[in-house]
Amino acid sequence: MKALSNFFTMIVQRFLPDPFVFALLLTLILFVAGIIFTPHSTLEMVQFWGNGFWNLLAFAMQMSLILVTGHALASSPLVKRWLQRLAGVAKTPTQGVILVTLGSAVACLLNWGFGLIVGALFAREVAKRVKGSDYRLLIASAYIGFLTWHGGFSGSVPLLAATPGNPMQKTAGLIPLTQTIFTGFNLFITVALLIVLPIMTKMMMPKPHEVVSIDPRLLVEEESAPTEAIPAEKTFAVRMENSRILTLLIVILGYSYLVYYFATKGFKVDVNTVNLIFFLTGLLLHGTPLSYMRAVANAAKGTAGILIQFPFYAGIQGMMESSGLGGMITNAFISISNQHTFPFLAFLSSGLINFFVPSGGGHWVVQGPFIMPAAAKLGVDPGVAAMAIAYGEAWMNMAQPFWALPALAIAGLGVRDIMGYCVTTLLVSGVIFAVGLSFF
Repeated sequence: MKALSNFFTMIVQRFLPDPFVFALLLTLILFVAGIIFTPHSTLEMVQFWGNGFWNLLAFAMQMSLILVTGHALASSPLVKRWLQRLAGVAKTPTQGVILVTLGSAVACLLNWGFGLIVGALFAREVAKRVKGSDYRLLIASAYIGFLTWHGGFSGSVPLLAATPGNPMQKTAGLIPLTQTIFTGFNLFITVALLIVLPIMTKMMMPKPHEVVSIDPRLLVEEESAPTEAIPAEKTFAVRMENSRILTLLIVILGYSYLVYYFATKGFKVDVNTVNLIFFLTGLLLHGTPLSYMRAVANAAKGTAGILIQFPFYAGIQGMMESSGLGGMITNAFISISNQHTFPFLAFLSSGLINFFVPSGGGHWVVQGPFIMPAAAKLGVDPGVAAMAIAYGEAWMNMAQPFWALPALAIAGLGVRDIMGYCVTTLLVSGVIFAVGLSFF
């Protein structure tokens, strides 16, 4: 495992620049490919790129809110108290690793932003309470739980595929969650991950003399930063900023709408309803508008990549659709696939593209234009094709540490500290995804 860790760490450090750089490079590659392989001129490719550049503003906002609302909910006082109590259940380092892996995996099923932060915070709590815990493995276990996210209620691809007006609706139509998340193959993959991942992290426990622990007092000191006090002079503005009544009224209004929505339209879940649920719940648990805004301000730091990269994904989509490149890639994919092999090949291609586009929503925009038409021509269920894109992105996150950065920042660790564990997980979980897509 050390050899694997060193190898993949070298790959990450030497050859994987910031994902924003990859977005720029991929833009130039497709721009040149459009000029060479299609009958369109340089000026036309420029127009295709520019016309599409701002087409995903609403989409980028939706993806940002998934992260922000989940992060803000995870940082609420009630959730932190739950994590402290749950961490007390672990009495041995092995039990701690199993709990962190399972807890992170379940949390990521609810909301991936929530799960990422809860997992890291939970790992810290276990490290504080359980002597002999390996801090690296605990944080790695928190990130390993992230594998479940695209099969859960905040999976970008299935939620977007079910949301009216999403970037792929004209190409693939609307794909309800009954064809993606609420299916037998997704249930198999999700349950298998929930069972296998904790067992696997247990088996990766280092020997006692190899354990890298951390002084619990350091974690307490890091968390003891003073919070901003409420001003002594309680003006109208201060009262409103710290009003629990105002918060409660807005939460009641929001939940009333959700009850009406589900009562009149059935259990129709999309990215907007998920974001609203997490927004209202986070606001309720923080108690006051000011407290929630502070949590959102802290969470918003993690949206920088989404905000700056998604316009380039939109430009890429514009070039692929308007130039005909998407159709050419579709035909190439069809030529090497059949109805039975297509889902697994789509899964592998999604994993490869993850190095360039480490975003589930970005995958839907970049891969959807050629994966979904190819699936339709081969007679592959659109829900299976969409989830193949989703699973490939989630799977390769174990070798592409982009989304591990928030957890590592909370832990005070680097990519090198967890890469070996994550690559081992990549190899094991790949079998689960392959079986689920091929035989269910």
